[in-house]
Parts: sequence; structure tokens; C-alpha cells
Amino acid sequence: MVAASKNELACVYAALILSDDGAPVTADKITAIAEAAGVSLDAFYPTLFAKACESVDIEQVITQMSSATPSAGGGGGGGAGGAADGGAAAPAAEEKEPEPEEEEEEAEFDLFD
Repeated sequence: MVAASKNELACVYAALILSDDGAPVTADKITAIAEAAGVSLDAFYPTLFAKACESVDIEQVITQMSSATPSAGGGGGGGAGGAADGGAAAPAAEEKEPEPEEEEEEAEFDLFD
């Protein structure tokens, strides 16, 4: 895993833990949780996340995201129904598939020869 991603994930998890516990999200507490988990963070990450969390109600964000999940699933179903009714979308997708084959023929080599 990339170090930046590891730092970000550790800070996010620490902020979630603090929020769930009802504690304020501070740089010192994020650092303490990361160290307890055996993660060493770049110095600026805890401060960055603590500042970002000052103006955000983490529990409200989680609630909003969890309540938005069913509507996201319904949107996918609507798109599938529209494609079945339209009928023209399926041939367009089939026409795009042969193009990579033509490019392979132009390369004048085969992996199995």
C-alpha cells in the first residue's frame, strides 16, 4: 500500500473511532490512536485531518451516506430499464468491440505464434 494512502486511512479510522466515542477529533488523539495501532504517520496528516474534522459532524456524514445507499441502487435499475426499452444502445456497444481486434491485426504479431 502506498504510504500516503496508509496515512490517510489511519487518520480516517482514528477520526471515526474518536467520533464514535464522542471524543473531540484532535491531532494528538489521532496520533495516539495511530501509534497504538502500530502505524507511523507523517507529521502533517493528524493536523490536517483534525482541522478538516473541526467543521464536520462525522456522525451526520455517516448517517447521510447510509441513507443515500438505497437511492443509489434504485438509480442503477432505472438505467437498465431504459437500455432495454431503447434497444439502440446494445448495437452501439457491439460495434465498439471489433475496433480493438482491428488494432491487434494492424500490430502484425500474435502472442501464440
